[in-house]
Amino acid sequence: MTDRDKLHHLRVPTQDNPLRILMSACLTGITCGYDGSANGTYPGALKFLTYDTVRIVRFCPEEFSFGTPREMCDIHGGTGLDVLNGKAKVLTETGKDWTEGMIKASEKMLEIAQRENIEIAIMMDISAACGSQVIYDGNRFGAHNVYQIGAGVSAAQLMRNGFTVISQRDFASLEILYAKIDSQHIIDATKIDHHETEWYKTYFK
Repeated sequence: MTDRDKLHHLRVPTQDNPLRILMSACLTGITCGYDGSANGTYPGALKFLTYDTVRIVRFCPEEFSFGTPREMCDIHGGTGLDVLNGKAKVLTETGKDWTEGMIKASEKMLEIAQRENIEIAIMMDISAACGSQVIYDGNRFGAHNVYQIGAGVSAAQLMRNGFTVISQRDFASLEILYAKIDSQHIIDATKIDHHETEWYKTYFK
């Protein structure tokens, strides 16, 4: 079953029993980005804050372990799953090894997801912690950014434990969620998820 199929099979929430969504805190407008910003504004994610049939649980793994502001970090030698398996590292832009802290943050996010009985996670793509489809391959401050298919450390931790994770760029998936939450919402069939974009298909061909 694909992630999109799983979204179709989610229950229809009510005000008394809202859909429980775990979100990267920055996507909700909290200024926990490495530079003290919210990493931009994402209306598709912020829309979930307007529904009374949703309960949002916010968490920023990197802020949990490293505070805000902080250095930028990326995964070197693999993906978030490789980090969890001891085969890759998380390094900052100046070379500090943040692997242990990132793993601890992922364990905290999993603890929250399990405690709150989370039904779906919406997380910031590209992030070394929260990316779900695409992350940087090594330091993003090189002469040319290099991307890889894969999840960040916290997203990988959730996925490995059975949680469905999508990103703020998975617009087709977000449409399905809107329709689950709001019976009046008509799904926009022109929307696509990140892996369906021309950039993704061209870059990873």
